[in-house]
Amino acid sequence: MSKQEKLLIKVLRGVSDANISFSDLCSLLRYLEFDERIRGSHHIFTRTGVEEILNLQPKHGMAKAYQVKQVRNIILRYKLAGEDYDE
Repeated sequence: MSKQEKLLIKVLRGVSDANISFSDLCSLLRYLEFDERIRGSHHIFTRTGVEEILNLQPKHGMAKAYQVKQVRNIILRYKLAGEDYDE
């Protein structure tokens, strides 16, 4: 199992939203084929077929818990994790 798959499982479980590094979360979104645009500290992620735009900012090198929850909701709503991870 790759690092990205392990992180995907961690995000989908939702038990440690405050303990995910910002760079790992950005890497996961790129793995899920999101396009990234950076404006200052804002990392803006878009993907064809996904209406929402994810605007993420780091806090001391970590992802903000509410932003991890937003990412989880997008992954689940659009079934981006594949059939193996659907709840």
